[in-house]
Amino acid sequence: MTIRPFALALILSLTAISRGPAEEPKFAPLFNGQDLTGFKAEASKAYWRVEDGVLIGENDAAKKGNYLWTEKEYRDFVLEFDVRWKSTTPRGVDTGIEMRKPHIQLQLGVSGGLKVDMTGSWYTGGKERYPEAGQAKEAKALLKPDGEWNTFRIEAKGDTFTCWINGRKASEYTDAKFSGASPLGLQIHPAVEMKCEYRQIKIAEL
Repeated sequence: MTIRPFALALILSLTAISRGPAEEPKFAPLFNGQDLTGFKAEASKAYWRVEDGVLIGENDAAKKGNYLWTEKEYRDFVLEFDVRWKSTTPRGVDTGIEMRKPHIQLQLGVSGGLKVDMTGSWYTGGKERYPEAGQAKEAKALLKPDGEWNTFRIEAKGDTFTCWINGRKASEYTDAKFSGASPLGLQIHPAVEMKCEYRQIKIAEL
């Protein structure tokens, strides 16, 4: 029996409808909104605190750096969170989310080396630091004004790392080098006067 093109298109359309939209992964809170449970907090208490359901990271007087690491290791995952910061100095805020082994980071704020806001771009620590293929070149248009909450979604799946800002895809980077499971780390960059705030942090393992 020969199926005409129109009929074939109708069948494929009905099949897609019956399957429904792609299901969201099953999220669980990574931050409970009350304390640092689930994080390796002992070495980070001088830099991280919780106030009114918000996780706050701030430098100490010596402007030393710190990572707030999760106790659990993750490889393939989707991470969602709200974050905000407000620059109080020309240097700007320099933070990010560290993941995998060897470490790759999603940059939030100004790159110390480049002196440019690289929010949403992937920092590899290699010769290029921020490979062009992983840069979020339209991030400025996706971000809300300085000091307002922005929603980020990060997906690490196989060799591909993707970032969305406020529901819009901002960057994607592929590199098989970063393949090992690792704790996730929230960064306070050294030698920078900075404060950043996170809320509603949730994660789904893939």
